[in-house]
Amino acid sequence: MKGFRPLGRILALWRGRAFWLGLGVAVSLAALAVAVALMERAGVITARAFLGVAVAASGGMAALGVGRVMLRYAERMTTHAATFRALADLRVWFFRGLARRSAGGLGFRRAGDVLARLVNDVDALDGLYLRILVPLAGAVLLLPALVVLAGQRSLLLGMVLGLLFLLAAFVLPWFAARGTAAAGGELAAAGAGLRVAALDALSGLREVRAFGAEGRMLAEVQAREARLFALQRAQAQRGAIAQAAAFLCGQAAVLAVLLAGGIGPVAAVALAFVTVAAFEAAGGLPRAGALAGQAAAAAARVLEAAEGPEAMPDPARPAALPVRFDLRFEGVRFRWEAERAPVFDGLTLEIPAAARVAILGPSGIGKSSLAALALKVVAPEQGRVLLGGVDLALLPAAAVRTRIAWLSQATHLFDDTIRNNLLLGRPGADEAALWAALEAARIAEVVRALPEGLDSWVGEGGARFSGGQGRRLALARTLLSEAPILILDEPCAGLDAETERAFLATLNVVAEGRTVILIAHRLVGVEQLDRIWRVSAGHAVAAAA
Repeated sequence: MKGFRPLGRILALWRGRAFWLGLGVAVSLAALAVAVALMERAGVITARAFLGVAVAASGGMAALGVGRVMLRYAERMTTHAATFRALADLRVWFFRGLARRSAGGLGFRRAGDVLARLVNDVDALDGLYLRILVPLAGAVLLLPALVVLAGQRSLLLGMVLGLLFLLAAFVLPWFAARGTAAAGGELAAAGAGLRVAALDALSGLREVRAFGAEGRMLAEVQAREARLFALQRAQAQRGAIAQAAAFLCGQAAVLAVLLAGGIGPVAAVALAFVTVAAFEAAGGLPRAGALAGQAAAAAARVLEAAEGPEAMPDPARPAALPVRFDLRFEGVRFRWEAERAPVFDGLTLEIPAAARVAILGPSGIGKSSLAALALKVVAPEQGRVLLGGVDLALLPAAAVRTRIAWLSQATHLFDDTIRNNLLLGRPGADEAALWAALEAARIAEVVRALPEGLDSWVGEGGARFSGGQGRRLALARTLLSEAPILILDEPCAGLDAETERAFLATLNVVAEGRTVILIAHRLVGVEQLDRIWRVSAGHAVAAAA
């Protein structure tokens, strides 16, 4: 997408909030109309008082004053409510799109960049409605009103005021927006780069200190920060120049009113007051135009991350769900990216239902890619993956993932309660089922000993538990799913030898009756297996059990 077309796409996503967005614009226009009317009456009264004409107290002025205050308050309430609702919808849409495209994790995206798109770029779009569309609607209302009001007294004056207002409210913002379009992309990228550098430094703080690299990491963050500040300064300068030009247009318009001939003093002062109010109402548009480039770049980054083809979209006409749970890979060829070498090339592997198999091999050989293929996270270039004799391409992803549960070395525990972490595996599970899963994973006694039991806080990444305890909580969540197939992808990585053996011994008991696919670098000798496969050169080779 180029130019400002991404902004149109964002507005299309907001059509579900059309009522609130429209209400905010309507209230804003009403508040603007009352403010202009109040300025006109103030001009009349001021001129008459200056000329020595007795001025009686005006109930209309009081009504307009009260109405302006009330409408301004209502405008803030409605426009901000509309903005919050629209941005909330946008964040939900972004997250769903990212989840569809990255069901197996962020893949080759950096976490800091994704966070920048979710936070910075979405936040940058709040100005699209509040600082661009709402003032623009006011300018569209004011332009003909100002021309007609001035033209009734002098056609030439009406044309001059119209041209000056057109320049200040539309032409200058347009040129400011065009001038910052390219810079907006650089600014968004610089903000994301700073967040990536800061997040990397914080997440790797232990290693940074261990190797004495604090100075180098800080220098990197400061360099990115300086780049961001320089771009922000340049953008602010562009906005200031456009703002100054618009201010000069407003002053020229007031001067034109005061110098115009054939207009009585009262009418001239009233028109001058209205002109000041009109140009003041549109005064923020040049700066908003300068920000439009940043908003367009932010919209493009949000759309790029959330839209695009899914690796394995659900079929339009799904096949009947299988009643068997054997898993078969037939002549599978697969690579993660087009320019990379294939991970598998002609892989054929059959795993019978209720079998216990191990898939061994060194890092990077493709063991985890098997799990991604089985979970319908990615699609093979050639060949098929069959569940119960049915091609996964013909089954909905949700149905596949209710039949295949996954536990990996990096299984995440959320900064929430034990209960809510477990319910991710089966949202409708009752308390008895939760305790049964904890018992099966041999972690129930630890949870019972906590003061709040299931409602105890896990901490970020399971920080309140040891590595072995955290892995058992993750196992309990996996067992709670009741899936007939369990894929255990390096489930003991990072555990000491004794904890690893105890964990695998637990698996031997709790996985009875289910298909178990253990993906590992090596075996420790306590596993109960029916078959062992070694992955090598894109193929699976049977080994002795």
